[in-house]
Formats: sequence, structure tokens, C-alpha cells
Amino acid sequence: MDGPIGRRGFLHRAGAGLVAAGMYCRTANLASADPPALPPSPLLFHSPPMRPFRDEMPRLPVLRGDDLELNAATTTHRFHRDLGPSPALGYGGMEYLGPTIEHRVDEPLTLRFGNRIGTHPFTADLDTTVHGVGERYRTSPPCSFHLHGAVTPPDSDGHPERLVFPGQGLTHHFPLRQYAANLWYHDHAMGITRANVYAGLAGMVLLRDEFDTGAPGNPLGLPAGEFEVPMVLQEKLFTAEGQQSLRSTVIVPQGAWEGGGVGDVGVVNGVVWPELEVARGLYRFRVLNAASFSLWNLFFGNRMQFWVIGNDHGLLDRPVPVRDLLLEPGERVDLLVDFSVLAPGETVELRNDEAPVFQAAILGEVAMPLFCRFRAASHRGFTGPVPQRLRGAVGLPAAMPALEKPTVVRNLTVSQPYAVRMPPAIMVLNNLTFDDPEIEMPRQGTVEQWNIINITPDPHPIHIHLVNFRILGRTPLRTIDYQAANPQPPVGVKWTPSAENFLAGPEQPPAAWESGWKDIVRAEGGTVTRIIVRFPSTEELGFDPDATFPGRPVSDTGNDMAAAHSMSHGQLQGYVWHCHLLDHEDHEMMLRYRTVRG
Repeated sequence: MDGPIGRRGFLHRAGAGLVAAGMYCRTANLASADPPALPPSPLLFHSPPMRPFRDEMPRLPVLRGDDLELNAATTTHRFHRDLGPSPALGYGGMEYLGPTIEHRVDEPLTLRFGNRIGTHPFTADLDTTVHGVGERYRTSPPCSFHLHGAVTPPDSDGHPERLVFPGQGLTHHFPLRQYAANLWYHDHAMGITRANVYAGLAGMVLLRDEFDTGAPGNPLGLPAGEFEVPMVLQEKLFTAEGQQSLRSTVIVPQGAWEGGGVGDVGVVNGVVWPELEVARGLYRFRVLNAASFSLWNLFFGNRMQFWVIGNDHGLLDRPVPVRDLLLEPGERVDLLVDFSVLAPGETVELRNDEAPVFQAAILGEVAMPLFCRFRAASHRGFTGPVPQRLRGAVGLPAAMPALEKPTVVRNLTVSQPYAVRMPPAIMVLNNLTFDDPEIEMPRQGTVEQWNIINITPDPHPIHIHLVNFRILGRTPLRTIDYQAANPQPPVGVKWTPSAENFLAGPEQPPAAWESGWKDIVRAEGGTVTRIIVRFPSTEELGFDPDATFPGRPVSDTGNDMAAAHSMSHGQLQGYVWHCHLLDHEDHEMMLRYRTVRG
């Protein structure tokens, strides 16, 4: 499968020369407080100048009910008042993104999804050499609706091969027998996930229970109503006309896959660098990293303290005070921020200073530094204190349980090998591609330890569908020694040697705010990341997670012509696990797995 050289492939061949020649730094189009130090890199595309804080941060509309309809459709959206309208995708009648779904745990949700998309907003950018992407995707792009973090029957999980083409629909059934938490939904179509999500197919889900009701006076004593704000964070590039750009560098031709594009402007709830007026009091922010590629180190410009009260799958036992935190694509955090420390009219910015990975920095990328600004109003807001406990006391949810003991230890690898007859930048798990039959098959009802051995220099957010897990820790790896002792075979031959004899230091425990239930873990470059995963049984779930289901949905409209282009006409089975850098997921860093009966 010959293809053009991707961004990382270019760097494999030319990186040393670029370093020797010296590179320019990228500049951000910020206010005069952030003057550019050097000209922008000529190897990168750049958004046009925009003044920050010109637009108000929108509050995303809320959708409630037990039987919902949500269609994906072609739209146009203006991201900044100084930009023109951009082709985009949206859910549920929105120009961009989708409404926040609020639902109570243990109450089943039926969601009828429909694809009403016309020509893809990035029709010229789709790479038909990538696994599963057909020429027809440009004018008839498929979707696959995935409720990320939901404990979901396999036929409703948004399998990347269960494609819904324009004119088709699929009904999803979500039992939602799980903790109150901040989930999200997004597209998961094979080979074009990044293009669909970047175009706008993403939205929040807030699961409520008798403690976290979302109403004022809730038993947890948390801010609610206007003082609870979902925030979908993204990075983007724009053309001079104000249209979203999927391309980040001139060295990758249009229509060729990129290994990961870093944006140069921050977007919150669909708006570039917005401002939100806040009352002087405590706020609860439900924050999602919905970027395609970037890891961020989030902090407030005045370095004030804030509190993490929960992450991917619900509340921690107690708030964790922090001044910054790392957030990978797909991760969510539940934050408390006290704006009573600001004087009326005073402002503070939400910022990022995490440098891009080396392969991006060598092209001249620097950290995208800014997301939004908060301006303190004169009036007081929620004046309750930061709770001392969130779990494990009278009137609160049960405390986090002790870590379970695994009965199986499973080694898995993350690598970016050079592959003959493929673009040099292929991304793989276990040295396999998506169609390889040698998949993981954990037994239902068992607890496993997954050792994620990342031999790349970059962090990769690893996401496992169906389950949640706990992080044990991260241990540095003698990567060169590990590879020398275990030469990596050609792609397609499973490669998961133990790293036990190649560890380079003591295990580092997860940050205190990472100690809860997770569905994404940051696997740092050159490390072994250990997690504890429990694979629930059919009896616990109330459905069979190993059930087969048809690969082709039935059209809601009666016009099933688009189904002829579906990737899978037969039966599908199981779930997937993958890197949540969407560029990587699209180019083979995703594998199937099944949970089988014991």
C-alpha cells in the first residue's frame, strides 16, 4: 500500500538536516502582551491574526429525555467575529459540536442517530490510502456514533466498521448502569475519525445521580446551574478566509495523512479565545480535551490554585488542589475554581505551556498558549466552600475501593516502525494493524494488569472501550536496550516482549487527581504504564459484551444505496482499544478485542 510520505516519515529522513539548518519558532496571534519573538516557521500553516476575547464563551444547549434523536449534518459556523463562515459539521441542529446531554444513571437512554451530511468539509484532505477510506467518502462520508466512556452493548458502541452513511440511521441503546460522570460523544468512523471530529462532531454528556444532581442544594455542596459550565477545549488552524484547516504543514501534500497537527489558536465551545464573565465565587468546570493531537498543561495566568474533584469516570474521594495539570486528548476533568480572589473587573486567562513533541517542534511548532479569559463581575456568585470530602462519608457516595489484584498480566506495545510499502509513519499497537486476527481476548469477570510499553518518544493517550480502569504507575524504560534484546519483526507479526528486565528507575505513582476511575491513560514516551482493568461479565452488565451484531445498519429512510459502500457486510464482534490521538487512531493505532466467557 504505497503512499505519500507523512509528516513523521519526512522527519525520519530529513530531521537531522532541519536541526542543523535551524528552525524558526511559531508565533501565536495574541495581544501585545505576547509579542512574537521570531518569524513564523515557513514549514507551517498559520491562522490569520485575530484579537482574543472579542466573543463571549457560549453556553452549550442541554438535551434531556429517555428517547432522543440526534442527527449529524453539514453546516457553516463562524468561529470568531473577524473570521468568515467555515464549512463544519454539527449534531442536533447545532452549527458546530452538539448539545450537552444530561441523563440520570441507571435509566436507559435510547438515541436515534442519523447521518444527514452532504459533501465532507475536508473533501480534498481525505487520504484514500488510509485503512478503509474510499473515494466516495468525499461526497458520501460515513459516521459511527460513539458514546465515549459509556458501558455499552457492542452493537451500540460505535464500532468503527459499523458505518452509517448519509441517508441512514442507527438506534443506540445505552443502559448507563455506571457512576455519575462526565462522558462525551464523538464520531468514530474508520479512517476519517479525525476529519469528522475536527469538523465538529463532538459533544458532552453529564451523567447525574442522587448525589451529583446538577441542581442547587445538591448533597455534595457543589456549584450548580449557571455556576456549572461544560467546556469543550480544542486547538485549530484557520485559512485566511476563516475556514477550518485540517493541514498544519506544507511538507505533507494535501490529501495525505499527517501524523498530528498542532493548532495555533485555542477554541472553547466552538469560539476562538472567548471571554466569560464570572460572578465572584466558586465555579464548577466540566473540561474536555477534544483536540485531535495535543497534550496540554493547563493553568491560570496568575498561577492561582484550583481543585480537581473528578476525572473520566466520576468524583474523587476528596478535592485535590493543583496549580496546573496535564490533559491528553479524550480526557475529562471536573474542576472547582474560586473567582472570589479576583477584584471586580479583574481578569485571568486559562493557558497552556506544554511544548509540542519533538517531531512537531522541529518544524517550528511551539505551545498554543491560550484558551480563554474570565472577567470577574461585581456581584457575588456561589459562596459555598470547597467540599472537604466527595466520597466515603455519611450522605455521600461510597469511597473509592481498594485496587483489585490481577489474575492476568498482559504486555502491550506502542510503536511507530518504518514499514516497507506503507507510509513510513504507520502507527501500531502490538506491531499489528487493525485487521490482524491476533487480538486480545480477556475473560469476562476477571481482573488484568495491562503493561503498556511505549517505545516511542511521544506520549500516547490509550483508550479502552467498554471498561474503566485504575492507574498503577509509570516506570521509565531503557528503550534502546529493550529493542536490541527484542528486535521488532515486520508489521503484522505480534510483538509484545516483557519489559521487566529493562526498567530504568522506580515506578512513579499517578498524580493524585488521576487516582480515580479512568478510560484513557497517558502512556508517556519511553515508559511502561501499568493499569488495573476489570472486564465485567454478561451477568453484571445485563448484556453479552461478546455478542455478534450486523456490520451494516438499516437505513431509516428506506434508501439503502449508501450501504453498498459499507466496509463490513457481515457480523462484527467485540470492542476496540486505541490511541486517542485521532491521526494515529486513523492510521492503524487501533486494534479489536473481545471479552470472552470463562
